[in-house]
This record gives sequence, structure tokens and C-alpha cells, in this order.
Amino acid sequence: MEEVELSRDMGLFHITMIGIGAMIGAGIFVLTGIAAGIAGPGFILAFLLNGIIAGLTAMAYAELGSCMAEAGGGYVWIKRSLPNPLGFLSGWMDWFAHCIACSLYSLGFGAYFVILLEMAGVNFMGIDKGILIKVFAVIICAFFAYINFKGASQTGKAESVVTMIKIIILVMFIGFGVLAIIRNGDYTNFTPLFPKGFFAVFTAMGLTYIAFEGYEIIAQAGEEVVNPKKNIPRAIFISLLIVIPLYLLVGFVAIGATHIEGMETYLYLGQSGETAMVEAAKTFMPAGALILLIGGLMSTVSALNATIYSSSRVSFAMGRDHDLPEVFGRIHNRTRTPHISIFISATLIILMAILLPIEDVASAAGIFFLLIFIGVNIAMIRIRKQMPELDRGFITPLFPFIPLFAIIAQLFIAAYLFGYSPVAWYTAFFWIIIGVIAFYLYPVKKEREEIEAQIVYEEKEIEKRPYRILVPIANPETVKDLITLASIIAREKDGEILAMAVIKVPEQLPVSSGREFVDEKKPIIQDAVEACPDDIPINTLIRVGHSIPRAITETAKTRNCDLIILGWRGWTWRQERILGSTIDPVVIHAPCDVIIARFRDFVPEMVKTILVPTIGGVHANFAYEIAKIFERAGGRIRAVRIVKDLKEEKTHITEDEMDIELIRAPSVRAKLIELSKESDLLVIGATEEPIFKRLVFGIVPETVARSADCTVIMVKRYENKVVSILKRWLG
Repeated sequence: MEEVELSRDMGLFHITMIGIGAMIGAGIFVLTGIAAGIAGPGFILAFLLNGIIAGLTAMAYAELGSCMAEAGGGYVWIKRSLPNPLGFLSGWMDWFAHCIACSLYSLGFGAYFVILLEMAGVNFMGIDKGILIKVFAVIICAFFAYINFKGASQTGKAESVVTMIKIIILVMFIGFGVLAIIRNGDYTNFTPLFPKGFFAVFTAMGLTYIAFEGYEIIAQAGEEVVNPKKNIPRAIFISLLIVIPLYLLVGFVAIGATHIEGMETYLYLGQSGETAMVEAAKTFMPAGALILLIGGLMSTVSALNATIYSSSRVSFAMGRDHDLPEVFGRIHNRTRTPHISIFISATLIILMAILLPIEDVASAAGIFFLLIFIGVNIAMIRIRKQMPELDRGFITPLFPFIPLFAIIAQLFIAAYLFGYSPVAWYTAFFWIIIGVIAFYLYPVKKEREEIEAQIVYEEKEIEKRPYRILVPIANPETVKDLITLASIIAREKDGEILAMAVIKVPEQLPVSSGREFVDEKKPIIQDAVEACPDDIPINTLIRVGHSIPRAITETAKTRNCDLIILGWRGWTWRQERILGSTIDPVVIHAPCDVIIARFRDFVPEMVKTILVPTIGGVHANFAYEIAKIFERAGGRIRAVRIVKDLKEEKTHITEDEMDIELIRAPSVRAKLIELSKESDLLVIGATEEPIFKRLVFGIVPETVARSADCTVIMVKRYENKVVSILKRWLG
């Protein structure tokens, strides 16, 4: 039987940037002014205390994420350790919390977009700004719901770039603000520190707590993280160590550097509300309004995309687990996204954005996240006692005092928010009651174990051999040719074959959801097994992941493969790629030798003339090595070197035991294409191109492979990355 494997393709940097990006989101841009209006200059203390409490709960996420790295994070841990309906309610609240957070971000986008239109001179013709903000909030929610439905998502690189830009903008804000404070030498804005009383700090804490919750996304993506035992705790703590000082400095600068004639700064920031950062930047930063607008819009847009994605993921997971009706767990046949979950989540988001003021939206989100984090701390205490044998990459110190203190602190903040926003607590009570009713009325017909038992994880036992060839297969038309080529090399090398199919899952789904598409890949895997000769051991693997190239390269690395063989159709849909969106990254990042084959009536027994163009080097030697395998099967090698001028009358030279025929021609490519008409197989090595050229194998191999009349095998010998780069620069 075939083995099914989930792909872990998020490294430490990627997952850390996701956590930082989620925390440096719309919260800091939207809520800073509102918090200043509530607590005065003391709202900086609210940021500090929130950071400490978030750090305590982060320890629970780090411990559980390092030993129970599964998609779902807190929902999964609470469900496993606490009795129902608490487990169900944790997912129910988590879903709604992300929906409310998305409503907050959409309203922030609307506010920033209205300012941008005002700066552009747009006339609103007397339409109330509040209405316009909600209209734009609804439009942007609908847009990103559609984007998520289509399966489009920011790539890891794009997320990292957006996060870096946001950090740069905040650092600029801090830098100009600190200079303004030093230049003015005026610190009166910080007195009195608590103009509305010390307890107003607790209200500001509840309101802004949502700005610290992004680290949980690191744990939610646990099943996709490389080495989660180490990388999840590291990513959580690194992200907090970067974000908390940034928040404190932003708050310090917003109060200290903003001066408005005849008005207290904290009152001015409070009146400016969600756009306070823009108004503050106007007073001390060149082009500050525009720069902060860009930062705010980027933050709200990236946060919107992430939270619509997260909210639909949670409801999808609950539907898949049959905690919600099965319709939530359905996946669209074409886009392979959880379309029902996305639609229902988007509806909730839009309703919240329309019905509630932004302060109540923020408070409601804070309440739900506080309740979820309380549940995670309780779950950590229970799991530590129930499952002490788990291999933990991080262990929370001073157990159980730290989680108990975090629980008490978060309960206090959540309760204190009632005085500021009763509507937020009424909303929370209403949603929890609906959840309890839904839990007891909706019958759970199947247990999770029964669902998971439908997937078979049995690997075919094969004889282990010293040389392993990885053959990723996707096109049924080339399976036989790929396996035939692999078996010829495996027989020569005393090797084995690992035939691999990859199920690509959209970013909107956890990789585990791809299991339900396993049956689609079984026929092509079976074709590979049937095409393999009886004397060659073959193993099969179906891997599920968000990126096909990463799944291939990670498999080659973890399975200690010596060679990857890929088929190429001879063209690509995407103009920015050379050989294709899968082949290019594999060739560049493969941890072993690579062969790319373009087949044209490939019949090994009929291969009599083997054309090997060579200009020397490791790749040319590898090409000759592969050609020798076919020569021993009855073929004849014709090694050629195309030159523009023959300085001597020589027609042949010998290099590295190769008898090379020298041929004079004005165009290397044209001559090789011409010679291919007289050949049954062309084996060509990669060329050493300058590092700045947009190439994979080189100009000649890629061009010839497209036009040659016979089967073309392009080969690339694995080289250490440092050696390869130095050779490209110096060669």
C-alpha cells in the first residue's frame, strides 16, 4: 500500500514572521488612540502588562505546541483535555473571536481608506463618514472572502515582506518621535500619568489585548512546521521579544511627541480614534500621514486575509470533526477551499462590522481571546498531569503557578471590561448560549477515530538498497517513461525507486485536510508500480502539502535520496518560470543530483546513438556517466563539442576518458538541434551561468531541450551551495 505523509514546510524564519505579522497587525494601528483616550498616558503601562500576561500564556502555547503540533492549536488541546461541552465551546469561541477580529480590521481599513480618499480630494457629497467606513469595511470583507474562496493567498515570502515593511514604518515612527521629544525637551504630556484613575489601565488592557494574540497562529500551524519541538517555542518567544518593545515605544512616542495647542494629547488621540496614529505622525514626521496610512492599510489588509483564513479554518476543522454540521467541512471540488465555512464566516464578520461600533468590536474580540487563553492554560495543567510522558521541547517553569496566575489575570481583565462595554459581554454571553444549545441539539454521529480510520498508512516493505531515486509523478502520460528511466539507472546503481505523488492543498486549509484527496492519486501511484520491472524495488509515497516543490525537496532530504528524476512537457504556462513552477524551485533547491527528461517516443531498447554535448565540468561528467549506462545497454556515445573556430586541425580530443568530436558551427544551439535528428537520445549537463541570469540549467540545455527531435535528458550534479555560488561568480 502507499504511504501518506503530511508535508512540513515552514521553517523558523517563516513561522516567526507569521507570528510577528499577526501581532503587528491592525491592532497597534487601530487601537492605540482609543486606548490613550481611555487610560491617558498610562495606556503604555497597559501595553507592558498585556505583554507580560501574553508572555505567561505564550509559555502554555510553547509547551503544548512543541509536543502536540497539530492544526487547530488551542481548540485541539482543550478538546483533548477537558470534558464537553468545554472542548466544543473552545472551538466555537475561537471561530467567533477570529470573526470579530476580522470585523475590527475591516473597520480599521474603512477608516484609513476614507482618510486616503480625503487626502486625494474626493468629495463625499455630505455622506456621513461613519457610514462610508462601514461600506468600505463590507466591501473589503467580501473581496477577501472571494480571494480565500478562489484559493489565492499570500505566499510566505509576501507575508514576510509585508511584515518587514510594517516594522520599518513603526521604527520610522519611533525614530522621528524620539527625535521630536529630545528636540522639544518637553515631557509634560506624560503628566498626569493616570488622569482617569489607575483602574482605567485595566480597561485599556482588555481593549488592546487582541493586539498580542497573534502568537497563537504559530501553534495553530503546528502540523506544517519543520521540527516543531524546537521551532514552535522559539518562534513564539522571538515574535514576542520583537513585538512587545515595539508596542511600548510606539505608545511612548504617540504620547510624548504629539503636541496640540490648547488640548491634552491623550484626549486628542482618543478623539482621533482608530486614525490616531496618522494624526500623531502628522505633527512630527515628514510625510507622516501618508507613511502611516500605507502602514495602516497594509496591516489591515494582511490581517483581514489572515483572519478570514483563520476563522474559516477553525469552523472547517469543527465541521470535519463533526462538532458542527458536516456542511462546514465540505471542500469545493474546483478550488479545494472550504467554501461553506468561508461564506458563513464572512457573513458573521460583515454583520459584526455593520451592527457594532469599533470599540465594542475590539472589546468583544478581547473577551473571547481572553476566555480561549484561559482554557489553554487550564488544558496545559491537565495535559501535564495526564500525559507526563510527552516529549516536550519547552517546559513551563514554576508549574502550576505561572498558568494559574495567567488564568486569574485574564479573568480579571475580562470581567473588568464589562464596565467599559456591556454590549461586548452581552454579545459573548449570547454566542456562548447559542453554542451550548447547538452542542446539545446537534448529534455527533461519528467519533474522530472512526473518521481517521478511513485513511490507510501502510508502507510497502522493500529491500533497502544503497542508492535511492525519487520520482515525483503527476502526468499519467509520462509515468511509464519516468519509471523506465529510473529503473535503468537503479539497476546500474544497485538502487531502489521512491515514486511520489503530491496533493497540493490551498493555504486556506490545514495540510491534514488533503487526506481526503488521497484516492485521486492512487491510480497514478498504481501505474508507477505496474511500470516498474520486478527486479527493481519500488516504494510509493503520497505527500500532502501547500507547496509541491517544497514537498519534493523535503522528501529528497528526509529520505536521503541520491537522485530526483522529473518529467518536463517542454513548455510552461507561466512566463516568469523557465521550465515550470514545480521544476524550477526543485532544481535550485534539490539536496541531491537532478535529472529532467523530455520524452519523445522513448524506447530504451531502440537507443543506439547517444549524443552528449560537453564543455567539461561536473555536470558534463554526470551527463557522460548517465550516457555510459545506455551505452552498456547497447548504444553508442557520440560526445561532441561545438566551437565557432578551430585553432588547429584537430577533429577529436580526449578529456576525462571521453573521446570528444570537435564540430565547427556558428550556433551551438542550432547545431545541437540539427544533430538531435541523427540521435535517439541527447544527454546534456547544466552549464555554469552567471548568478544574476534567470536560468535553471543554462541557455543551451533549456533551448535545445525544447526543440530537439529526440528524447532529451538534462542533468545537474549536486554541489554545495557555497561552492556553486562561488563558481558562478568567479567562473
